[in-house]
Amino acid sequence: MPFRTRVFVDFWNFQLSWNDHMPQSRQCDWPRLPALFVAQAGTAIKAAGIAETLNLEETRVYASYNPARSVEANLKKWLSDFLDRQAGFRVFTTERKDKRATFYCRSCKTEFTECPCCGEPLVRAREKGVDAAIVTDVLSLAWEQAFDVAVLVSSDVDMIPCVERLQEKGFKVINASWPGRGHDLARTCWASFDITSIANDLVRPST
Repeated sequence: MPFRTRVFVDFWNFQLSWNDHMPQSRQCDWPRLPALFVAQAGTAIKAAGIAETLNLEETRVYASYNPARSVEANLKKWLSDFLDRQAGFRVFTTERKDKRATFYCRSCKTEFTECPCCGEPLVRAREKGVDAAIVTDVLSLAWEQAFDVAVLVSSDVDMIPCVERLQEKGFKVINASWPGRGHDLARTCWASFDITSIANDLVRPST
């Protein structure tokens, strides 16, 4: 019987790494991502001597956005109006707000709340709830026996306790990550693969 498989994607964790590794002109073709990732996970399953194939049930994407920034407001619209309407996708968004930041210079004992060059307020972006949402959903769906294999697209070490608990209960977690990031999470997972091996296949065709 095929293994029921769900893909869990930390949007910013993936997208920022994509921006670092791929030329700016090469954009990710998100609707193609699930099938390619599940195919890579299936290769790992076969390499372990397991005959079952993987059946993609659903892809869940988790993203935060700052409505005060026009670029991210447009991102929210794309996530809701395009990606969430693709077959097999569910997109979860959380609102993120900038927090005013204060920096302290130990040499001159001065606190800065504005940029000394341009005078703009210093802010620290906060990502609210994305990691918690992924962990909650993965554990809830596991409790409901809704999958056999989870493909986790993240390099965040905060996921390690969740992964360890799942694998204690017999679930297989396969990590998809970029080189140079998330080694500890990849080692914890049942298997892992390097996204760069399929990155060119994920590029959106030019129009």
